[in-house]
Amino acid sequence: IGWRKRLMDIIGKRRIFLNASLLLVALSAIVLVSPGLNLGIDFTSGSTVTFRFESSDPGTAGVKAALDRADHPEAIIQAMGDNQYFVRTDDLGNSGLDAITDEVAKLDGVPATVLDTSTVGSSVAQDTVRNAVIAVLVAVVFVMMYIMYAFRTVPSSYKYAIAAIIALGHDVLIVLGVFTLLGIAINAEVNAIFIVGILTVIGYSVNDTIVIFDRIRENVTLAPSREFRSTVNLSITESVTRSLGTSLTTMTVILAMLLFGGASLRDFLIVLLSGVIVGTYSSIFIAAQVLVLWERRALLPWRRVAVSP
Repeated sequence: IGWRKRLMDIIGKRRIFLNASLLLVALSAIVLVSPGLNLGIDFTSGSTVTFRFESSDPGTAGVKAALDRADHPEAIIQAMGDNQYFVRTDDLGNSGLDAITDEVAKLDGVPATVLDTSTVGSSVAQDTVRNAVIAVLVAVVFVMMYIMYAFRTVPSSYKYAIAAIIALGHDVLIVLGVFTLLGIAINAEVNAIFIVGILTVIGYSVNDTIVIFDRIRENVTLAPSREFRSTVNLSITESVTRSLGTSLTTMTVILAMLLFGGASLRDFLIVLLSGVIVGTYSSIFIAAQVLVLWERRALLPWRRVAVSP
């Protein structure tokens, strides 16, 4: 019984969880600064073209040489399998695509099939960046307002709102760090659908956090004289099975879509999968810990404080 009690004393292990999160957040911040996110044309402007070669595969080097001859040495080429290549260049304008297709056609003697093409101007890209920032900020504000209203019967309900936002910032920052590394490894791009994924992560993370916070509120009402630390720990242990069960079910569906779905949804699904994993962790091990640390006036995980009598 003793070892089981120590194992489920999540609040007592707060330094382990919080220090681990601080390390992950610091590493994410470092990779976000350098090398930074692999921004798609939705944010940087430019053009993308997907070619499919019918008779032979010229290889990435061959496609790169064709783009160089078409005066686009800055082009980024990604092989997609089945003789398909994704090409990203500066804004091609009205006639730039014709010059590229002419050079690409020389690679195997017949014109390559253009499967998809897209162009985003600089003004549209700037609007996308601005709208993305506004969308995230509006979501955060509404989350805080909702939590403060939902927990209005609890003393200092703003603490629950701020704790949830801290956990939310933790989740988003780590997901951005993961996506930065994936941009290097598999050329994952941040585009408009990525923002949809981030907003979905925000919603999922807050929902998971509120489940635990709601249990804390119920236990505080049932036993107001109990030490807050013990109440929070009890609430986590009572909610952890439900949180993990929901998360595992969600991850199973996302993994199935990631393995068998189309390539166009890959980056969006990666964002969702990362968000579910990190969001589940933060709801259990971060958000509630912030409440306890705030209650005990210890906002730094390495600071030692005396337990209230």
